[in-house]
Amino acid sequence: MRILSLVAGNSQPVDVVSKLLDNARAAGETQSVLDRAARALSGHWPEYLMEGGELALFMISACLFTALLEYPGSAAARLIPSSFARTALIGLAMGATAVAINFSAWGKQSGAHMNPALTMSFFRLKKIQPWDAVFYIIAQFAGGIAGVAVSAILLGMIIKHPTVNYAVTHPGPAGVGVAAAAETIISFFLLLTVLIVSNSRIWNHFTPLFAGTLVATYITFEGPFSGMSMNPARTFGSAFMAWSFDSLWVYFVAPPIGMLLAAEVYLRFRSARSVYCAKFHHANTKRCIFVCNYAELMKGESSIAV
Repeated sequence: MRILSLVAGNSQPVDVVSKLLDNARAAGETQSVLDRAARALSGHWPEYLMEGGELALFMISACLFTALLEYPGSAAARLIPSSFARTALIGLAMGATAVAINFSAWGKQSGAHMNPALTMSFFRLKKIQPWDAVFYIIAQFAGGIAGVAVSAILLGMIIKHPTVNYAVTHPGPAGVGVAAAAETIISFFLLLTVLIVSNSRIWNHFTPLFAGTLVATYITFEGPFSGMSMNPARTFGSAFMAWSFDSLWVYFVAPPIGMLLAAEVYLRFRSARSVYCAKFHHANTKRCIFVCNYAELMKGESSIAV
C-alpha cells in the first residue's frame, strides 16, 4: 500500500507517459496529413501542372498583347492612336485567350481555374478537396511567375518599358480604395455568372464563353480603375518579375472577398446541392478530380437543375 501511495503521489512518470502519448498522437496526425498530401500529389499532379501551365500561357498572352498594342515602337500602337481602342483590343485578346484555354485539353481536365480566388471559392462550396486546393494555388502562383519570365525572354528590354512593365496591374488615378471596390465587384459578378451558367443543364456548355466575355468587358471598361486582375496569382506574377509590390494587397484581398461573397449569395438563393462541379467546361471525356455531380445535373435528377 505504501508503494502504491508513493507511485500515486509521484506524478512525474505519469506526466512523461502522457507527453509521450501526446507526441505519438501528434506524430500520427502529422503523418496522416502528409500521407493525404502525398496521395493527392501522386494522383493529381497532371492537373496541378496543367493549372500552372494554363496561367503561364495566359500571362504570356497578356505580356505579348500589351507589348504589341502599347509599346511605342510597335506598328500596331502607332496605327491605333486611341487608348480606349487599344485597351478594348487587349480585352478581346485576353477574353479569347481565356476561352481558348478553357476549351483546350488542359482546361477541360483541370477545370481551368487559373486563379486562387476561384479555387478558394470552390473549396468553400465543397467541390474541391483540401490538398487539391493547396496544390492548385501553389501551381497557379508558380505559373503566373513562369509565364511572365518566359515573356521577358521573348520580349527582352521591351517588357521593361513603362508602357508594358511586365503587364503589371495597379490602381488607376481614382486611387486604391476605388481599385479595391472595383476588384471586389467584378470578381463577385464573374463567379456569380460562372455558378449560374455552369450549374444550368441548358447553358453549362457555354460557361467559358460567358467568362471570356466578362474578361474582355472588364479589361475594356474596368481596367482604368484597377488594371483588371481578379486574380492574386496573375498580379503576383507580374509584380514579382517587375519587383513592384505597390498596393499588392488590393489584389490579394479584393478578388477572394468578391468571389467568396458570390459563393455565399449563390448558396443562400440556391443550395449546396445545386453546385455540381468545379469545372468551367465539363462536357468532355477528360477525368474529373473534383467532388463532382455533373452526371446528376445532365440527367436532370435534381429539381433545382434548369
